[in-house]
Amino acid sequence: MTNEKVVVFQCGNEEYAVPIEHVVSIEKLEQVNPIPHLPNYLIGLMKIRGELVPIIDFEEILYHRSGVNYENARVVTMHTQDMSIGILVKEAKEILDIQADDLKQIGLVNYTKTQYFTAVANLENRMITIVDPSILVRSLEGIKDIQSYLENVKKEEQATM
Repeated sequence: MTNEKVVVFQCGNEEYAVPIEHVVSIEKLEQVNPIPHLPNYLIGLMKIRGELVPIIDFEEILYHRSGVNYENARVVTMHTQDMSIGILVKEAKEILDIQADDLKQIGLVNYTKTQYFTAVANLENRMITIVDPSILVRSLEGIKDIQSYLENVKKEEQATM
């Protein structure tokens, strides 16, 4: 078993992490273009390095409250198997190397609403829940429509070049 390198972030009072190979960047929340009639978890679209990225409010998904107004809020931009997304988190904390022995698989992957929780890192003074961003994206209601919209925008941009 090998170690897992992750980006740790906070939502609510808990710590979560995503494998570093998914992470593209960590950005401040700026200039989000809201789109009417989107699901509650989707703040809108943000242009990051020339690409339109849907911003998902992780605080909204987990605790049904917005994380937009947190002073240290950050957008963790990442690639999933399906698309690029930004996850708004309360605070981006650190990059951590977790020993394989400290990772425990959890039964919550069998619960349909939390399939994206793949493991828990049980460390000396803290517990960190590991999130699989690809499973998270696939579990979100309405995300396919947003993915189609972004693909059409990209095609239109390429056609005008």
